Amino acid sequence: MKKSAADQLARKTGDLATAAISRMEEELPWYSTLRAEDRSWVNLVAQRGIAAFVEWFAHPGERPEVTTGIFGNAPRELTRSITLEQTVELVRVTISIVESHVEELKLLNDGAAADIERAILIYSREIAFAIAVVYAKAAEERGSWDARLEALIVDGLLRSEPDASALSRISALGWRGQTPIVVVVGVVTPDGDEAHAALATSALRKAAKKQNIDLIAMVAGDRLIAILGGVLDPLSVVTSLSSAFGEGPIVIGDSVDSLTQVHESAQTALAAFEVIGGWPSAPRPVQADDLLAERVLTGETRAKRRLIEKVYTPLRGNPELLATAEALANHSGIESASRALYVHANTIRYRVRRIAELTGYSPTEPREAFVLNIAIRLGTLNL
Repeated sequence: MKKSAADQLARKTGDLATAAISRMEEELPWYSTLRAEDRSWVNLVAQRGIAAFVEWFAHPGERPEVTTGIFGNAPRELTRSITLEQTVELVRVTISIVESHVEELKLLNDGAAADIERAILIYSREIAFAIAVVYAKAAEERGSWDARLEALIVDGLLRSEPDASALSRISALGWRGQTPIVVVVGVVTPDGDEAHAALATSALRKAAKKQNIDLIAMVAGDRLIAILGGVLDPLSVVTSLSSAFGEGPIVIGDSVDSLTQVHESAQTALAAFEVIGGWPSAPRPVQADDLLAERVLTGETRAKRRLIEKVYTPLRGNPELLATAEALANHSGIESASRALYVHANTIRYRVRRIAELTGYSPTEPREAFVLNIAIRLGTLNL
């Protein structure tokens, strides 16, 4: 009798497929919004699914495993047009059509209807696994492609100004164009393991989404390089993202106002990252400008110019403050400096506060005094 059931199902295959397509048009709003080409592929998948079920049911003793081949030659692009949830709805409608026609087929004798219903349950479970495999593979391939595209875009931005096509591709990665923008350089993992790199970028992406900031990132060797958009307070934002980076320093480049300037932020971040070993007690994260002195020692022209503008030029406009900074660098403490300059110690204290207000560095703080001294030497030597 099972053979008879299979024969009758086979004769009804065309009617079942037509009914399934009709039901999709009635019950699935998204179906009518598909392109004609995608609808035709969906119809073909439904027809193949029913035909495959009939063939599968007809061989109870040798039923093969249901594989992704059930979907025929439907293009991979179809997984972009139809979500996993929509595909599940498609299968549900198709299976329900077969179920609703069991009694119509007059197959109730000898338990044939029950056999079909059991077979439907088993087959729908196998189809569900096949669907999961299709979408998992599509997601993996799309993720790999997106990661490669993102890495290429980030690399291009770090090197030079982006062209129009690059800007278009950036928006496709979810970049909304928020400003200011900063480049952040940190460690991903000591050995540059690919799995750890993927986990790190994924964690960074989730953290950035919580902060509602734009992010594109890449891994280069053991470094995780991120471009962040919409960062009004770089230290605060990057601190909140720091757990996504591996152990080690995190450096924040200069803030810029557009993607066409990102390479400038990248240059400062990468330059600072190279010399951060010269300041073992540097905070994490640290801004690139806080490593100007170390960068100057490597001969970086940008850092020299920036340090002179930030420190020496303001002091040169106030000779008393400049003389006080030099005296403090050359003598031990405020009392010694006051004797060298023949002024009261309180005058020196007042000038120390003015120097800190003017330059952002206090000559009585060891680290800041070091930066001040480097800046003054650069300015004095006209380097």
